[in-house]
Amino acid sequence: MDARKKACVVVALSEFIKLQNRFLLHLKNVSEEDERRRRLLMILLEREQIFTEPGGRWEEMPNADPSAFVRHFRLTKTQFFYLLMQLQVNGLKEGPAPPVSVAKKVLMFLWFMANQGDFSDMSDKFAVPPPSAYGIISEVLKVISTMGRTFVSWPSDGQRASSAAAFLRLSGLGGVIGAIDGCHIRMRRPAVRGGDYINHRSFYSILLQAVVDEGGRFTDIFAGPPGRVRDERMLRESTFYAAWREKMGDYRLLGDAAYAGEDFPFILATKADDEALTEADRQQNAQIRRGREVVERAFGRLKCRWRRLRDLQSVRLDVAVMTVLAACFLHNLSDGTSESCWEHPEGCPRLDDHNE
Repeated sequence: MDARKKACVVVALSEFIKLQNRFLLHLKNVSEEDERRRRLLMILLEREQIFTEPGGRWEEMPNADPSAFVRHFRLTKTQFFYLLMQLQVNGLKEGPAPPVSVAKKVLMFLWFMANQGDFSDMSDKFAVPPPSAYGIISEVLKVISTMGRTFVSWPSDGQRASSAAAFLRLSGLGGVIGAIDGCHIRMRRPAVRGGDYINHRSFYSILLQAVVDEGGRFTDIFAGPPGRVRDERMLRESTFYAAWREKMGDYRLLGDAAYAGEDFPFILATKADDEALTEADRQQNAQIRRGREVVERAFGRLKCRWRRLRDLQSVRLDVAVMTVLAACFLHNLSDGTSESCWEHPEGCPRLDDHNE
């Protein structure tokens, strides 16, 4: 072999060795990356196991992965600690027997509101007997039901002006600061005057009336009328109606045809669809419906995030009303700051769970 060929062979072997070393390094890196992913997966599974296995591991829940915490409790950790602080300030205490910390009570309450399971499920999850679990949820409900002003408040002058500008962009209608509507909250037949609670869809319910701003945040709520009551009657009986002049000033709300009429001059309502509608009426109806979508979406998110409202499974009206109010408070605490719905990224459905 002459010197030229020998040099070519040496160069080729050198390049081969370099390629081989690069390949071996790549295999090593891949192996290390696979091992890193495996360890990360084990950590995530371990954190998720905190929520899925029965028994007393509740102390680890606040330290769980942030996304897993939101998925199970519907609040971020920051929101959870804010709620914990507010409940303590308003009188929620540890104990009495067996000793249960305030943090554990709040976690149990959030789990109760976010799920539809019974107290046996909660008992398994938090290692608390079912009677004690019921007592804890009742205790938290009584405290949080007194905290309405902490979570739901009527907008200030500046906030109303900002809302009016937002609704003008949204619907093309001026002087609008919110949308109003009612929805049914399913429950069992109450022991007293149960027939009053059967609604037009043939299930027992209480009603929730809400005013929302452009972001779907509740600015006024009223809960408790029987399911057979119509929206316009519910509005007349509400505390909002008694104070509407002071609250509304020259502004208006958007509503459906149930609110049409001289009794509600502060509501811009759709007109009934019939052949007598002018083109201007149809255009205004379309604008109102476009603006009212915010309250439809708010009710959808409310029942999707706080699933206890899909069926209260209660015959006690006081407990039912406190649960509805608590869900509205939690909606405002979580809405706009926590993660979007992981099940419905395009928006939570409303019609699927009989919100009409």
